[in-house]
Amino acid sequence: MCATTELSIYTSLEELTGLLSTRRELYARWSLGPERDLPQVSSRDDLTGVKLPGLSASPLDVEDWWGTRPRHVWVARRLHDYCHLPHHKDARTRPWVLHGREVARGPDNEPLVTDVEPLGWIADRTIQEAFHVIDEQPGRWGPLARGGRT
Repeated sequence: MCATTELSIYTSLEELTGLLSTRRELYARWSLGPERDLPQVSSRDDLTGVKLPGLSASPLDVEDWWGTRPRHVWVARRLHDYCHLPHHKDARTRPWVLHGREVARGPDNEPLVTDVEPLGWIADRTIQEAFHVIDEQPGRWGPLARGGRT
C-alpha cells in the first residue's frame, strides 16, 4: 500500500485533466485517505449502515456524449459535486484520485470500486479553481448535498 505522504498532489485542473488523457477508470474519492480506506476497501451506506462491496467514488472519465466540450469543465463539475463532504462528515475529509474497477453501484447510484490504486491528492487550490470554473458557467449548479427534512 502506498503511504499517503508518497502520493502525488494534483495542483491544478489542467494537471488533473491531463491525467484523464492518459488513463481510464479514474475516480475522485472524498475521505480521510487511502491509508484509512484501503485496508477494508468498502464504504458504508450512511442511512442504513449497510457495508458496500467497494469504495464509493465519483467517476472522472469523460463520457462520450460530452463531445468536444472543455474537459476541465467536466473535471470541475465532478469535483464540485461532493465539495460539501468536509463540512457534513469530517473536516479532515479530502479528495484524492484513484484508479479502480467498478464492481457495483451504491444507494446514490455512485460507482463502488475495488482493485484501488491511489494516484494522488487533489490540492485545495484545485478545488477552488473548480469552484471558479463552475461559477463561470451559465446555469445554476451546486454540490450534491442533501438538505435536512422540513
